[in-house]
Amino acid sequence: MATQDGVRTTYTVSGMTCGGCANSVRKHLSTVAGVTRVEVDVTDGLVTVTSDAALEAADVRTAVEQAGYQLVG
Repeated sequence: MATQDGVRTTYTVSGMTCGGCANSVRKHLSTVAGVTRVEVDVTDGLVTVTSDAALEAADVRTAVEQAGYQLVG
């Protein structure tokens, strides 16, 4: 979804159970080119990424996997 702040996309990530998990996912996703903000909801397993433009799904998947988790779907 495009907003005035950029493109917001929500992903489901499996395996996150705590704040440390959230920090790891946030850190890795923040390195993807164009990402300006990452919000993590560990309880629901959701990660909302705000970026300058639509992101490549493969780039998001790679960042999540480098953090040690799995992108669902």
